[in-house]
Amino acid sequence: MENENSAPKQTIPELEKKLLERIEASARPLRIMHVCGTHERTIAKYGLRSVLPEEIEVISGPGCPVCVTPEADIDIAIALAKSGAAVVTFGDMMRVPGSAGSLLDAKSEGADVRMVYSIDDAVALAEKKPGQEVIFFGIGFETTVPANAAVLLRGVPENFSLLASQKRTPPAIDLLAKDTEVDAFIAPGHVATIIGTKPFEPLAKKGFPVVVSGFEARDILLGITLLLAQAEAGAARVDNGYPRAVKPEGNLIALKMMEEVFETSGSEWRGIGEIKDSGLVLKKEFEGQNAAKKHEELYSSALEEIREKAERKDKKRCICAAILTGKAKPSQCPNFGKECTPKTPSGPCMVSLEGMCYNWFRYSREGGSRLA
Repeated sequence: MENENSAPKQTIPELEKKLLERIEASARPLRIMHVCGTHERTIAKYGLRSVLPEEIEVISGPGCPVCVTPEADIDIAIALAKSGAAVVTFGDMMRVPGSAGSLLDAKSEGADVRMVYSIDDAVALAEKKPGQEVIFFGIGFETTVPANAAVLLRGVPENFSLLASQKRTPPAIDLLAKDTEVDAFIAPGHVATIIGTKPFEPLAKKGFPVVVSGFEARDILLGITLLLAQAEAGAARVDNGYPRAVKPEGNLIALKMMEEVFETSGSEWRGIGEIKDSGLVLKKEFEGQNAAKKHEELYSSALEEIREKAERKDKKRCICAAILTGKAKPSQCPNFGKECTPKTPSGPCMVSLEGMCYNWFRYSREGGSRLA
């Protein structure tokens, strides 16, 4: 594992230098939460925390969709695979622990589990294997939902179905604003390209400055600059620091497709619990493609075995719940860098490239490559 002293120094680009000077000049106590795994990766990779004034703290919220996928959904995916279906999903999702193992563990035991890069790859597999049930384990925030909706609207083979574990971010951010000590938010740029900036306005009305940010180091520094300007003026609004990709109204075509196929529901977030109106489930018109309902009898016995195994399993201590809600740092976990590494993850935050534990491990405790 890299350490802080070994991290290579870099010359500060001119724009980043100017932004840092503005941040220094207007620095005040401000606890900022971002809710995006890609933001965390950039912050850690370029060591942004190390160059910010000490009054400014940037913490990570539940911005990694892999990290917040509940154990119960993973257990169902594993049960489906063990029941004879081909379960396909994104690479990171295969390694996330369920209550008694991961999809990758199920694959090593003979289950048909495959990695794909998109839902279209899953549909292509179903067309190639008409005699086998193919199930796409679809996880993610609003960013990935339109692609799933578009595929179902086009029509899919009879042997294809979707196991959806999809989340809406604004309700989660709203909950964190109530339960976490935070002053301002950096909203997720990827999500905002779909839903726009308007869904974050209720948060600003409650007194929290918000900025939508892009993903380069300069984008995040700009976002912090905009939040400081709001704080200095005693204002709370939604600033769009990513106008090259985000419109206030969002992507209307994508939103329309989502509304045709999905409806909101309560949803379980790993480490957080049930959050009202934070889930997206298939509408009745698409229940024939709902894997959890279509194959319920097929996987019920396998699911029961998984849950019995979980009760006997001696689980390692893991504080992913506290990390996902900004209440703890990865270095405070007793497993971090010891029993829990990217090769042997105890919890979901060490699996994904967007997970906070993974990025702290990869780029050192406060971030690796420095801007200065």
